Amino acid sequence: MRDPAVLVASRPSQTKIVATVGPACQSEEKLAELIEAGVDVFRLNTAHGDEAQHQARLDAIRRVSRALGRPVAVLVDLAGPKMRLGELPDGQLQLERGQTVRFVRGRPRSPGDLSTTYEPLVDELVPGNRVMLADGTVSLVVEEVGRDGARCRVVQGGVVRSRQGVNLPGAKLSAAALGEADWRFAAWAARHEVDFLGLSFVRAPTEVRELKAFLTGQGACAQVVAKIEKPEALEQLDEIVDAADAIMVARGDLGVEIDIARVAVVQKDIIALCARRHKPVIIATQMLDSMQHARIPTRAEVTDVANAILDGADACMLSGETAIGEYPREAVEMMHRIALATESVYRHQPPAAGPDFSTAAVHEIAEAVVHSAARLAAELRAKMVVVASASGTTARVLSKNRTFVPTVGVSQSEATLRRMCLYWGVIPLPGAPAQDGAALLRFVTERGVASGALAPGDRIVLVAGTGLAVTAHNMIVVHEVA
Repeated sequence: MRDPAVLVASRPSQTKIVATVGPACQSEEKLAELIEAGVDVFRLNTAHGDEAQHQARLDAIRRVSRALGRPVAVLVDLAGPKMRLGELPDGQLQLERGQTVRFVRGRPRSPGDLSTTYEPLVDELVPGNRVMLADGTVSLVVEEVGRDGARCRVVQGGVVRSRQGVNLPGAKLSAAALGEADWRFAAWAARHEVDFLGLSFVRAPTEVRELKAFLTGQGACAQVVAKIEKPEALEQLDEIVDAADAIMVARGDLGVEIDIARVAVVQKDIIALCARRHKPVIIATQMLDSMQHARIPTRAEVTDVANAILDGADACMLSGETAIGEYPREAVEMMHRIALATESVYRHQPPAAGPDFSTAAVHEIAEAVVHSAARLAAELRAKMVVVASASGTTARVLSKNRTFVPTVGVSQSEATLRRMCLYWGVIPLPGAPAQDGAALLRFVTERGVASGALAPGDRIVLVAGTGLAVTAHNMIVVHEVA
């Protein structure tokens, strides 16, 4: 087992790294390389592959995690109502500005006809709707809707390919948040103790609550990550953040659904809201996109990752870079390097000025204790903060206080330890006596000294509970290594 105390000594990045699993990294050897390079959470994208493929990948992740002695979380990303083009002649079609095409029901019947995977599309389009293809690089406008189909004019031309995404900015569609395949994957994820479920194309908090109720009914403790990629979600953002366990800023579809010039500002607003609500936030899509085919990213991509971290993102995500890219390990290593370089800018800043007692589901005593512990650790120049947490909530709140003192999270629950993998700055430590404060301090101290992470005179701040109050977390202990 690789002791997490060694990770503290080697200065892992505080910002967590989410990596998508695909053909380029699905072997156990490759998965181990990515964990060693800095991956904290693996994402399984159900938009590609079947249940058997994802089961094999999940099993491989769990085996590698056990072999390395490192908790690693798994995020299963449900595809949701993603609309895609049907099959095209020769697999692709060149569309020219001013050209007319038709979206038809069923199979195309003549050149210029397009079909989609969303059967009610023609019935729900109205003249004036915009239709975006190929990640927004090709743009159409609906001119007429009739019995046979919807006639569209090409406003911005380009090449479209079979199965590429279709976006309808501003259009109100009747599609449910989860289709039959999504519910099947959700049930599969619940059975196999997956840690996080990504809910795509969220439009309202009721959709988040519906999935959470389903998981509860299945006896699962998986948490729901609401993906913000629709303008409707921005209209109810506060409520969605409150309903979800975590948030993902899915900039791919978001940048097509809203004015692309607004994406950076919207991203900052979402991160700020998640900071106030103590919810983890993941920034996703095209972070190091050029590294699918290059060993070094562009300067703009490096700046993009750094700015997300400076804004307060808890995690940054790699998609094609690790799933199908030529350099998955190098992409993870680069993200880790960027995080370390960026975090050094504000490493010595104190935690936030005061606790937010309005945070839902967090007792105000625990909130105040966690905030005080973060400030105390900074002021005493402690070498380590240790937080014992049954559900992970206290570790999450401590994480959002943004102390740069290395933080170790302990719990008797393996599921809680895996969830901590998404929490900024928290290193989950398995095997610790989480319910005995004195034994826990001995456990951490002995391993810290043995690994070189701690030396005589170093201070440790422990956040735990006496069991004498309504909340479990009502105690701060400062321990000096003898």
